[in-house]
Order: sequence, then C-alpha cells, then structure tokens
Amino acid sequence: MDTAATAGLTFRDATDADVDALVALIESAYRGDASRAGWTTEADILEGQRTDPEGVLAVIKSPDSRLLTVERDGRVVACCQLEHRGTHAYFGMFAVSPALQGGGLGKVIIAEAERMARETWGVDEMHMTVISVRNDLIAWYERRGYRRTGRMTPFPYGDERFGVPQRDDLQFELLVKELG
Repeated sequence: MDTAATAGLTFRDATDADVDALVALIESAYRGDASRAGWTTEADILEGQRTDPEGVLAVIKSPDSRLLTVERDGRVVACCQLEHRGTHAYFGMFAVSPALQGGGLGKVIIAEAERMARETWGVDEMHMTVISVRNDLIAWYERRGYRRTGRMTPFPYGDERFGVPQRDDLQFELLVKELG
C-alpha cells in the first residue's frame, strides 16, 4: 500500500450524521466547477445533482449495504457504497475529494472495499456500473483488475435525481472483477 496515501486514514461505516458531508463530497467530486479540480468530474456530460440526502440516507439504512466513509484528520475525504447482491458485491457512490485525487487514495480505498466485501459477505466478484463514455475512468478501473463486459443499461433520462444529461448517448456499462 502507498503509505503516503494511507497516512492518517480511518475507515468506518457512515451514520445519519454524515449525510450532509457525504452529499457535499460526492457533489464536489462529480459536478460543477469545483469537480474540475479532480479528474473524475462529470461536469462536461451531466449537470444538476449527482445524489441527494435521501439517496445517501437510503444507502446508510439499507440492511444489504454499507456506505464506507474515509476520514483523514477527522475530515471526510472519500466514500464508497458496498452492497451485497448474492454471490457478488456492488461497488458504487465512489467519491474522493477533488483536492486529493491523483495521489493514490482511490487505489487504497477500492482495495479496502474489495477486502471488506470478501471478508464480510464471502463474495467472489465485485460489480460496478460506469457511464460508458468515461474512458479515462474505465481505464483506471481496468488497471485495478476490472474488465468491461459490454453489458449496458440505459441512463435514466428524465430523472433529474441522477443529473441533467448534456448529451444523448449516455448509458452504463457493467464492469466486473474476480475477487478470488
């Protein structure tokens, strides 16, 4: 593990008290001008919100999910959702503070999420969906061992809870990693 990236990190499950901080983190990583400080921005393909307090709280409250919260020096700097889905776990709602992107923190978090999914649920695969036009992000996941499946699901056009698309060719591709 990258010791600089892991220095001072605390991993814990999110609580109701974390909702506002987590919504702000997720929005800052993906939407608006603030997100352009990092490389995970979706500002050029989606406007509007990425999530809302209700969506975050639903993940926290779900008995089959956990919202892993990552803190450094008492401040929330990253998060990700893990959801148990039978023989696999779903990885989503992944956000790293834009100011900390590119320093190895994401690699550390995804590795810890995979370890936790294996240990907690005994799953042998991790699944995720990524907007198919996000080639840089998909390539990053491929370097972590995820493979493209070519299995697509439609983007929820018209449901502004997921953002306001700026193009008409958005869809989600399923990426899978064997956890072995």
